[in-house]
Amino acid sequence: MSVLTHIEINNISKLYRKATTESLSNVSFSINVGQTIGVLGPNGAGKTTLISILCGLIDSSSGYVSYSSQKGNDISGVDLKKIIGFVPQEYAFYHELTPIQNMNYFGSLYDLSMEEIKEKTNSLFLVLGLSHVANEKINTFSGGMKRKVNLAIGLIHSPSVLFLDEPTVGVDVQSKLSIIEFLKEIRNQGTTIIYTSHHLFEAEDFCDELLLISKGEIVAKGPTKKLIEENKSDDLQSLFIKLTVPE
Repeated sequence: MSVLTHIEINNISKLYRKATTESLSNVSFSINVGQTIGVLGPNGAGKTTLISILCGLIDSSSGYVSYSSQKGNDISGVDLKKIIGFVPQEYAFYHELTPIQNMNYFGSLYDLSMEEIKEKTNSLFLVLGLSHVANEKINTFSGGMKRKVNLAIGLIHSPSVLFLDEPTVGVDVQSKLSIIEFLKEIRNQGTTIIYTSHHLFEAEDFCDELLLISKGEIVAKGPTKKLIEENKSDDLQSLFIKLTVPE
């Protein structure tokens, strides 16, 4: 399969059934391979809706998203699913099973062989600190450990582009730091990452560029330092307050 080189988001809008206002309105931007984009905004701004559309989980009401290969062709269908990893804010695994059992199940959905699943599982568990609990039921885990399992499942098929919706919400400081350090490693290896968070300073440290959304519209996009200077703000927090409107 051709390697991902570019993602183009063109005039995406989303109006949910029975809603009177759009959750997203004419959102357009582009992402190059290897970039880390932080999507920030107040609750209800449209962050999760945007991520869900980019992942193909829901359809937009208008506009389109295109994934391009090195050959200039669009990547779609089964090929697209193979290069996308999604780590939702909600836990997306079977709590009554062990981490290994979950990895075996989700790995099989990507048609990975048992040998491939075992190799990838061992590698991810080692770096995420899950090896010692690999055979314990997840319903006994702390929030931080569950977040790490969520992340491992999203990476089982070695995706080219990874979508993260609040990956460190509700975890302790040590778990948060280890998760971010791991994400920095895979970013440095060329994985494209689109990331939403309410942790502004975490986003500032982790992301190449920031995308600020308010009431379904992009209000700013670019490198953090440049955005702060252009908007005559003291820091990211003051920029966020200045440009976004609470729902």
